[in-house]
Amino acid sequence: MRNPARILFGNPVVLKELRGRMRGPRAFIVLTGYLMLVGGFTILLYLGMTRASRVFTEQIDGGEIGRVLFTGVVAIELFLVTFIAPAFTAGAISGERERQTYDLLRTTLLPESNLVMGKLFSALAYVFLLLLSAIPLQSLSFILGGTDIPDMLIALLVMMTTAIFLVTIGVYFSARLRRTLPASIATYGVALAVVVGMAIITQIFVTVTDEVIKSRASVSHEVEQGFLMVRGALVCLNPVATLSVTRDYLISQQNPWTFTYTFTQGSTTTLPSPWIVYTGVYWLVSLIFFILTARRIKKVDDF
Repeated sequence: MRNPARILFGNPVVLKELRGRMRGPRAFIVLTGYLMLVGGFTILLYLGMTRASRVFTEQIDGGEIGRVLFTGVVAIELFLVTFIAPAFTAGAISGERERQTYDLLRTTLLPESNLVMGKLFSALAYVFLLLLSAIPLQSLSFILGGTDIPDMLIALLVMMTTAIFLVTIGVYFSARLRRTLPASIATYGVALAVVVGMAIITQIFVTVTDEVIKSRASVSHEVEQGFLMVRGALVCLNPVATLSVTRDYLISQQNPWTFTYTFTQGSTTTLPSPWIVYTGVYWLVSLIFFILTARRIKKVDDF
């Protein structure tokens, strides 16, 4: 049985893209700028929290500061990944066509799946480097308390899953559309819809259903179950809501795998943690778009 790592790094597209991406100052400038933005935001957040603890008579404990710092760092990382990841792949295939190198690339008889995997892996490797480089900033919250290893691992997994999905979507639109600009617009549209649009819709739905449940004590168990199912689906489709809800249940119930929901009538139900559903759904969606991208390339070549 062949070594998977050998198969991956034996892919000429992987080697070409990685060498091209890390050659020159651009990759290091992006990495430096990314860390400066995350670090600067962390410093401002810490100074703001410590100043607030001095202004108000009620002292803010270290654990609360640590949780706010960790949440802020993860939020700015997710925001940056949302804008950086699509940029690496929106022109992966369409850029080859615009540079008139696509036909030359296809004469190598490289399978479509290897071509797509090469473009995906080279982009993901750099995005993962950005995420891993910010771990020391996240770990500052351990000094102050309020966070633990599961918090960091879950946040990292959710952000990596989001990056995989966005990179895969970028390659798909790059293969689907013949120009980089329309592919970039479509990719960023999907990214903003998933990360920002779904977060707004989820927040509105949660607020409305909470008010309905509180204002109407006679809401039936079936109606509340329906609200819970829709709310769960919305939460598990958005990285912001997934991270927020998972963090809340980790703090209150100290269980990273499941959580217990209590209905207004007093009955309870145990459900999987949102991060589990989120990663499963978006890994599956990413796999589907990977297959669709490979088929699209094959269809164009056959035509």
